[in-house]
Amino acid sequence: MVNTGSNAPDFSLEGSDGKTHSLSEFRGRYLVLYFYPKDDTPGCTVEAKEFNESLKEIEGLGAEVVGISKDDLKSHGRFCGKYGLNFLLLSDPESKVIRAFGAYGDRGIFGMGTLRNTYVIDERGRIVKVYEKVKPRGHSAEIMAFLRAGVG
Repeated sequence: MVNTGSNAPDFSLEGSDGKTHSLSEFRGRYLVLYFYPKDDTPGCTVEAKEFNESLKEIEGLGAEVVGISKDDLKSHGRFCGKYGLNFLLLSDPESKVIRAFGAYGDRGIFGMGTLRNTYVIDERGRIVKVYEKVKPRGHSAEIMAFLRAGVG
């Protein structure tokens, strides 16, 4: 489990762009790393579409958006294609990174699995904000307000 002020766990995961990505490649800018349960489900779709609609503004605030779920690359490809998502989705089929960040736990009636958590990571790889039990609708606006407030 990570907290504000701690170093973000490193990772190496395959992405929806067909490449392998690690935390170090995002150094020098802010990273909005959001964890979500499953591609193309109602809440996850709302969250992804809102991030996509806000992407230019988030990037203008010096941050990049990346989503992580257990879904495989084929599922990520369908999800990105169906909704025209223009940001990277990473596949963590064994939940290793999901667990390292503390985004795994009891989801109530849905059992154990990926929690809807978001971590804002600064240009040095330190966590500057943690959002737990995220409500999908309005979350991208919440992130933009945090970034506009001058994080760091």
